[in-house]
Amino acid sequence: MENLLLWYPKCSTCQKAKKWLEANHISFKEQHIVEEVPSKQELEKWIAQSGLEIKKFFNTSGLKYKEWNLKEKLPNMSQEEKIELLASNGMLIKRPLLINEKIILVGFKEKEWNENLERI
Repeated sequence: MENLLLWYPKCSTCQKAKKWLEANHISFKEQHIVEEVPSKQELEKWIAQSGLEIKKFFNTSGLKYKEWNLKEKLPNMSQEEKIELLASNGMLIKRPLLINEKIILVGFKEKEWNENLERI
């Protein structure tokens, strides 16, 4: 099973997630979330697979989110518009993302990752 870690190397939370994966001997492929922004199709698939609301995929503490006043704009956007927005800029996507065919983990919460260890 291939694990994909979408991360931003300067992000301390992403660094913690990577160290956690390594400490738990979990193999993964890295994808720099800004240099290789996920496509609209990938995001659609992952959002559906996760069972989470799309707003969980937005980096609400990020500068772009605040600069673009997305807190006000998102409620008036369609699902498709939100996905297109996410696909337009990797800095809008909450990170890290850990993806495989069994699970999608958004953000790094060690307790949640530990609970899902057998699915990673």
